[in-house]
Amino acid sequence: MSKSQFGMIGLGTMGRNLVLNIADHGFVVCGYDRDVAQQQRLIDEGAGKQVTVATSLADLVDKLEKPAKIMLLVPAGKIVDAVLNDLVPLLQKDDIVIDGGNSHFTDTDRRYTQMANSGIHFMGMGVSGGEEGARLGPCMMPGSNLSSFNAVKNILESIAAKTDEGPSVAFVGNGAAGHYTKMVHNGIEYAMMQLISEVYAVLKQNGITNEELAKVFAEWNKSELQSFLMEITVDIFLKKDDQTGNLLLDMILDKAKQKGTGMWTSQSAMDLNVPIPTIDAAVSMRYLSAMKEERVTTSKKYAVGHKDHAIDKLELIKTCKEALQFGWVIAYAQGLQLLQKASKTYIYDINISEVLRIWKSGCIIRSAMLTDLRKAYLQDSNLSNIIQSDLFVERLNKLRFAVAKFCTAAIQTNEPVAAFAASLNYFDAFTKAQLPVNLVQAQRDLFGAHTYERIDATGNFHTDWK
Repeated sequence: MSKSQFGMIGLGTMGRNLVLNIADHGFVVCGYDRDVAQQQRLIDEGAGKQVTVATSLADLVDKLEKPAKIMLLVPAGKIVDAVLNDLVPLLQKDDIVIDGGNSHFTDTDRRYTQMANSGIHFMGMGVSGGEEGARLGPCMMPGSNLSSFNAVKNILESIAAKTDEGPSVAFVGNGAAGHYTKMVHNGIEYAMMQLISEVYAVLKQNGITNEELAKVFAEWNKSELQSFLMEITVDIFLKKDDQTGNLLLDMILDKAKQKGTGMWTSQSAMDLNVPIPTIDAAVSMRYLSAMKEERVTTSKKYAVGHKDHAIDKLELIKTCKEALQFGWVIAYAQGLQLLQKASKTYIYDINISEVLRIWKSGCIIRSAMLTDLRKAYLQDSNLSNIIQSDLFVERLNKLRFAVAKFCTAAIQTNEPVAAFAASLNYFDAFTKAQLPVNLVQAQRDLFGAHTYERIDATGNFHTDWK
């Protein structure tokens, strides 16, 4: 077999699936993993395809065409640095290294800067779509610089998921823009999933069965809520447990795990002074869910029953649908405002409308809403927040009432709906001309002489309050 056109380091499920995807599109690919068992899996799954396996990093580099194009799909953090320390001395000028894992954007910035003068191209690229996406077409968010992207553009566009406007890959922006964009994608994902779970809890608490929920969500998936998350949730509601014969969802422990990208989103938003309370609430609820033993113990001390009240199931379902539409728009709004602010602060030069285009297929947060979101940013590329777009004003005004009604229904059944409450309060604050923080400023000035501004004059003022 001739020299390989692409190399992959890390042959877990994601890495192997991407290798097979690349090979299916006519490219010769070589994979490497320190684990011999993973090497063998690729040999088995790649039988009959233009796929080879390397036995070492040196062997991988030797098997590649020049300039070499190599992608890393290894766990984020120190492992990426360890692989780069061993790999870079084997490379030559104009070779390209792509980190396709979920690296923190600050690590990507550091690595990009370190390699900038070496002549070796380094690219941080967010990859979304999970195992199936990797095999059949992911959404990819590469950063770095345009010349590096152009060197691998033909391969990436070939293997990407496809939208009605082209492949789900584009040069996202400078430096670590790719990994920053993927981080924000995941923050939005946290929020959307939490909002779905809160709707599920309220409907379940009001006597709607899993089978009924599957039908409801299937109908919603034909509406404005059409999305990957809706689609998979329908399947989840109906899946039977092989061990007990019960519905599997009812057998799963209510302790959610995370890999840190949601937390990173919240941390970065704090650094940039961008409020993203819906995403923050989703992260916090995962932490609360992990406190299972404490929750069980505490629930016995605060066991408060709620009064039974007659509900109109159809009306509740309609309310939930409209509330979820509102919540998702707010989740996107918060994430996109953060992305816009980061782009300007870190000089990433991210094209938000192009990000929304590639998110339309292949990624976890793909949904029908992205079409209108993209339209809003095409109309105004400097749009600070989607709430301000005329395309969404009437819609959000109409849907707000449903969120308030939904939160009321949740309170009546003692169901926590932190993400919806955060969304509603965020919207109400963002659309309110006067907030009560004038009192906060007065307090700060009284106890700390921090000064305040006046409504009738410019400048900073201090008062001797006592």
